[in-house]
Amino acid sequence: MIQLTCDRQQLVEAVSNVQRAVSSKSSVPALEGILLKAEREGMTLCGFDLELGMTTRLPARIEESGSVILGARLFSDIIRRLPGDLVKLTVDEKNVTTIESGASEFSIAGMGAEEYPELPSVSGAGEFSVQNDLLKGMIRQTIFAVADSDAKPIHTGTLFELSGGRLRLVSVDGYRLAMREEILTGEGAEGTDGLDAPAGSSEEMSFVVPGKTLTEVMKLLPEDDGTVGIQVGRRHILFTIGSYTVISRLLEGEFLDYRSAIPSACQTEVKVNTREFINSVERVSLLITDRLKSPVRCVFGEDSIHLSCSTAIGRANDQFSASIQGAGLEMGFNNRYLLDALRNTEGDEVRIQLNGPLSPMKIMPPEGDSYLFLVLPVRLKAN
Repeated sequence: MIQLTCDRQQLVEAVSNVQRAVSSKSSVPALEGILLKAEREGMTLCGFDLELGMTTRLPARIEESGSVILGARLFSDIIRRLPGDLVKLTVDEKNVTTIESGASEFSIAGMGAEEYPELPSVSGAGEFSVQNDLLKGMIRQTIFAVADSDAKPIHTGTLFELSGGRLRLVSVDGYRLAMREEILTGEGAEGTDGLDAPAGSSEEMSFVVPGKTLTEVMKLLPEDDGTVGIQVGRRHILFTIGSYTVISRLLEGEFLDYRSAIPSACQTEVKVNTREFINSVERVSLLITDRLKSPVRCVFGEDSIHLSCSTAIGRANDQFSASIQGAGLEMGFNNRYLLDALRNTEGDEVRIQLNGPLSPMKIMPPEGDSYLFLVLPVRLKAN
């Protein structure tokens, strides 16, 4: 039996978040539902698809405690359309759940909570914390380069490296690389290496978090200076974000030796206005479609960059000024990869380093090295 009353808007928000960790199709019916627990401290909701689990707690007036599994999609649709400010939930001994709000009343079949699989625990955990807005920005600037094919499953996630009080995130997909680094400050950054390393490891920590998990973490992270707690075990990671916890498996395998992929030499250095470069690439990309693919040809001259593109539809040319030092160069790039990198620089100006027509383009901030994006060039056919 369960009997409780809670705020409808808080319940809608909690269910819509937790629902993202629920299996849309599973051979285990319980995994297509949300586990609802009514306890003295309040109401807990849980979604779990065997790889990613999300729980949250919200305040509720509990008259009778207990637990039940409710079909996630139907439960979500019902509570979003309820007319009142409060929701009353009553579950009988056969798991039939009555949902009341205003003049509306629904009765739906639930499942026994004993059918719900147990969430994994994070064993041998190392712990650290990061500011919410900082982690959100770091994920946003690297998630775009995560591989979307399973050819190398380890690259469908982002590598986290912690060392000397620094946190570095790296994503690669075979055509590009995105790297973001920050010094951790405050809690979780004290001591010799800025973190507590997990049992059996040296003072450094590295692990790979699935891109899907980081997408959900990014959606939950608020834009404030609060902190997210991170516990890392041998096989799982746990994020604590306000009233939410997100638990996920870690990816196993050998991540690309990204350091050797970053060119050390530089023949040509370019300083350019980011928005001008984006606008120019977008203009010449108007001729490129899913059916008509063609590289964007970039000619780095004395004080300008000339862009062109040619497909069966026609030909486009564009030009804008830039500060260029070193040898002139002609290179081709996939327009989407180039745009993804430029849009995630989050600055008015970027510094670009080039080392010949077949070496990756290196995109960095005007000063320092807080981020680094690599975009592999495309071989150009002769005009």
